[in-house]
Amino acid sequence: MLGKKNNDKSKLSINNSLRSVYESSKSNLQLPRYEMPQQSMRADIAYNLIKDELFLDGNSRLNLATFVQTYMEPEASQLMADCFDKNMIDKDEYPQTAEIELRCVNIIAKLWNAHNHEEAVGTSTIGSSEASMLGGLALKWRWRKKMEAQGQSTSKPNMVMGANVQICWKKFVKYWDIEPRYVPCEGDRFILDPEIAVQLVDENTIGVVAIMGSTFDGSYEPVERLCQALDDYQEKTGNDIPVHVDGASGGFVAPFLQPDIVWDFRLPRVQSINASGHKYGLVYPGVGWVVWRDKSALPEDLVFHVSYLGGDMLDFSMNFSRPGSQVLAQYFNFLRLGFEGYTETQKNSQDVALYLSKQISEIGPFELISDGSDIPVFCWRMKEQTNYSLFDFADHLRTRGWLVPAYPMPKNRHDLIVQRIVVKKGLTLDMADILVEDMKRAIDHFATQPNNVPKTSESHFAHL
Repeated sequence: MLGKKNNDKSKLSINNSLRSVYESSKSNLQLPRYEMPQQSMRADIAYNLIKDELFLDGNSRLNLATFVQTYMEPEASQLMADCFDKNMIDKDEYPQTAEIELRCVNIIAKLWNAHNHEEAVGTSTIGSSEASMLGGLALKWRWRKKMEAQGQSTSKPNMVMGANVQICWKKFVKYWDIEPRYVPCEGDRFILDPEIAVQLVDENTIGVVAIMGSTFDGSYEPVERLCQALDDYQEKTGNDIPVHVDGASGGFVAPFLQPDIVWDFRLPRVQSINASGHKYGLVYPGVGWVVWRDKSALPEDLVFHVSYLGGDMLDFSMNFSRPGSQVLAQYFNFLRLGFEGYTETQKNSQDVALYLSKQISEIGPFELISDGSDIPVFCWRMKEQTNYSLFDFADHLRTRGWLVPAYPMPKNRHDLIVQRIVVKKGLTLDMADILVEDMKRAIDHFATQPNNVPKTSESHFAHL
């Protein structure tokens, strides 16, 4: 009897473990959405309930709105999974992860032509926004120290930048009480103009921000021309204005595709550079980088000292606990791809961008504003009035899964609506051809709807 009873228990256990998720009564429960359920459930049921909801999200590989990387190799994903439990801030507990972060900083510093990259001053961050803010804070601290040494007021700092800056810079000036001075867009110029920027600087300017890869049209701002204009300004006034380069996207593109463009630490006026590892650094979301040209560019007041391996490691991140897995994935890419592999990958993306932009310019009432010649990003506008707007066009492409944003250009050109595509690793020429065919179908669809009233606004996309 005992043996039979044990066998029955064994059968019951086996049946439970083989039972389908959807055969469980808990899979049909109406779960509370905004409070914790009272009872536990099986891990596979919880997993599938959440996974089923996520089917309603867009397909990340078809998201041509985001700059954020949506594809990594399986080995990189496995490495990240192996390290999900590592906290980047715990340098004592995870000294080798800290060492790998330092290696990445040195690799990036060399990529950006720092003079002494093996003693580079920089850090990983949770993203390029944090990296930008750290660069901005260093500019403010240096300016404040200079003004105090001269016995002058430090109550009215300002920062000069183009109207096309990413939202993180608008947050920075608001959070740290800095007056923003924007170089407006004019006509068909949607990026910073160096001569106008110099007209906005004065003794209270903590620095000028230049963008390598504008999110609006993918264009590089003329950093070398800006530095020359500021050199001329210093010669006339004696006022030394530093430059921070926001290389969120271009920082991992220009060194490989346009090495002859002088925008980085080859220019003495450039004090710091940030970039997104999770954009064209080719890592999944959650990592950015900031590097200063040398120790003098980063005020000691912003640095915290952490003991690790019996030595002293500098820490100047804004966040505290954050994952180490993305940093290790960045190092994986550096090892896996090398300079040659990064060049090939970014070139492939640019080839797709140039191909797509040419195709789109030829299939409808569209006119290119940029074609992907800088970073692999391009945008276009309507060249003639039709019975549909770019907002309508974006909505129709969504029916096939494509996320292609339409949005207004910055202040002074809010009247101009554009549509943009960001080409990243994972968007192949084959997928590009499918997109073009879907665009042609969309154009044909609107041709059959002569009474369609063009939309004048969009609710789906927020420009980031």
